Amino acid sequence: MTDFSTTYSAFIPEVWSQKLNTMLEKNCVMMQCVNKNWEGEISKQGDKVKIITPADVSVSTLTGDSITYSSLTPTAQELEIDQKKFFAFKIDDVAKAQANGDIMEAHLNNARKAIEVVQDSYLLSLHTDVPSENIVGSAQSPVLLDKTTIYEKFVDLALALKNSDAVYGGNRPWVVINPNIEAYLLQSPEFISAHNVADTTLREGSIGRIAGMDVLVSTNLTEVDDKYYVLAGTNDAITFASQLAKIESLRDKDSFSDLVRGLYLYGAKTVQPKALAKMIVSAGSADEPTPTETPTEEPSTTP
Repeated sequence: MTDFSTTYSAFIPEVWSQKLNTMLEKNCVMMQCVNKNWEGEISKQGDKVKIITPADVSVSTLTGDSITYSSLTPTAQELEIDQKKFFAFKIDDVAKAQANGDIMEAHLNNARKAIEVVQDSYLLSLHTDVPSENIVGSAQSPVLLDKTTIYEKFVDLALALKNSDAVYGGNRPWVVINPNIEAYLLQSPEFISAHNVADTTLREGSIGRIAGMDVLVSTNLTEVDDKYYVLAGTNDAITFASQLAKIESLRDKDSFSDLVRGLYLYGAKTVQPKALAKMIVSAGSADEPTPTETPTEEPSTTP
């Protein structure tokens, strides 16, 4: 007979936490596009991480023996860990599930998917931080994409980042699109698929490269008011911090089941807005005929 008073005592939260954290790091699209430079010890919702940004240093021409010193005043920002999510489910025997790697993996994978949806949507919503000079298209005149124009528009998007001095050294930019836009991109001869990228700098999960940007696809980039917001940038733009604060098991007093619940805390801050760019795309692009399509001619009725 099963000892229902002790089955959940075999629960090892560290094992579940480690596996879930690994899944989130590996699979979440936007985790490839942010930095965690300021991720400190997060113990509760509302914790804040102070971010110090150094001031710019100017260079002057020396015309004599006199040197003027400028005062540098670093700016301080706060990354607030203000997003609080939880998951909770029943399981017949948590000890058996823990011992069965496949079942445990399946439960954690479902938890990961749920967290990923809200986390990716949250990070993608930071498109509102993009400065006006880094926006391609507008709400009143969104870009209409097809397979013949998509490369030109993505070049414009990459150019916005370069003109704002966001691309330098080896910090390769990224762009996140949705599956509808991916369908056009795959038809563009300028798109370099992941199979044809020779170097090893391509981000994990990237489908390839366009206009020098690594391309990632997220179904969480959804339609808003008949428009899509394609987000691009470098990893300098957004800083992110998170913690699976708690995961635990207890007996369900109303059934012969164990309860598993977890608490996930996270927050993000756009610390360098100029390192973000976006393209406002008409959601009707997918319905537009491409310029390469030739209308079918009606048969001649002339004898």
